[in-house]
Amino acid sequence: MAVTQCPVTDRERPWICWLRRWPLFNQSRLLICFVGAAIGGVVLLLAAAATVTPVRTEEITTFAALVLGAGLCVEAMRRLGPPSGLTRDLLGAWWFPTVLLLPPMYSLLVPIPVYVLLQLRIRRTVVHRRVFNAASVALSGFVSSLLFHAVLADGLYPALVLSQQSVATSLVDGPGVLLALLCCAVFTVLNTGIMAVAVHVSAVHSSWNRLLWDREAVMIDGVELCVGITVAILSALSALFLLIALPPVLLLQRSLLFQQLQTAARTDPKTGLLNAATWEYVAEAELSRAVQDQRSAAVLIIDIDHFKRVNDTYGHLFGDHVLLSVASTLTHQLRSSDTLGRFGGEEFVALLPGADTAEACRAAERLRSRVGRMGMRAGDSGVSVTISVGVALLSVHGQDLVGLLAAADLAVYRAKDNGRNRVCLPVTGPSTIPGQRSGGGEELQKSGHPPSLYEP
Repeated sequence: MAVTQCPVTDRERPWICWLRRWPLFNQSRLLICFVGAAIGGVVLLLAAAATVTPVRTEEITTFAALVLGAGLCVEAMRRLGPPSGLTRDLLGAWWFPTVLLLPPMYSLLVPIPVYVLLQLRIRRTVVHRRVFNAASVALSGFVSSLLFHAVLADGLYPALVLSQQSVATSLVDGPGVLLALLCCAVFTVLNTGIMAVAVHVSAVHSSWNRLLWDREAVMIDGVELCVGITVAILSALSALFLLIALPPVLLLQRSLLFQQLQTAARTDPKTGLLNAATWEYVAEAELSRAVQDQRSAAVLIIDIDHFKRVNDTYGHLFGDHVLLSVASTLTHQLRSSDTLGRFGGEEFVALLPGADTAEACRAAERLRSRVGRMGMRAGDSGVSVTISVGVALLSVHGQDLVGLLAAADLAVYRAKDNGRNRVCLPVTGPSTIPGQRSGGGEELQKSGHPPSLYEP
């Protein structure tokens, strides 16, 4: 955890310093309000639902069995060793039976023990993220459960006290299954939407498309929904059938994590980009095709200016946020055919197949300009981030990947020697792009380059 020093004006208010030691209070005010609203909503709904929901032994037993099943899934994740960063799971196999079989109050309770286990047994991460994830599942589950029970009981108040036996009878027939599918789909949409909003307000350059319509995520959500409905139906028939449902769920969970571990081995955990080894492998293959087909290609090395100063001033947690924001900006300003990776530390590297000198320079200048316009904030302070970019062209500055990387690295050093925040070529004579001025790219647009694929 990064500890932020208090400014002089806050020394008379030690509680402000205490708050700033928590990572949540170093985020944007919009994110703080959104997280607080989600957690507060769960607390209020839980207090209201607890006053009207009767305590029944059968429901408590089913709830305990479902929590136990989820706990065993968590243990299976721990033994395999989950990848860092965003992971996909099949915990919906236990959320959905809770949503469908038990009164809505239990949907607010079930994420609490599960996420405590995730924090203690899987990986310790920033506490407010775990709490917010649990709150998102709780809110989505409560709304979906209330909708399902209200339709069955023909009213909101009866929905809060509808017995498990009545629900189980309705769930095993055709209309009940269709209603269950609809309500579980509502859960998935709500949970995804809440998480997408949180990611969007915390990352300046996140894409709604990628947050909401990722093909792999939709497929996993569909599998999770089908498995959850199946477990719910088996639970409705008899709680003992959970013993039959548990092994397939565990196997699916382990298979899903194994695939994610393979992906994690190729990516950088802090940015989600290709790591250095994978990028080099992909870039070498692409350059070999370019040489064989006599096509042009360019390599860019992108270095964040004064990144050590950012870490020393604002802490490593904020430095990681800068890395992620820069990576997201670079990704959205390159073509889908370009290959972007993190080369280590504050350096990124990109391969631009088919790019000639004009296109590579325009792309590099556009990256430099867009990163410079990012709105980064650390508490109440604005932080400007700039990059220096070195450009190297295939057959001009090198004949293979090693030669291109060496040339682009030399160009980055020239950019830094000339004041940083600029694009350079590894050529003799002028060390920067003709017409470029530090801090702006307008002269580059007027320098006589032909139209480029990278034009906005």
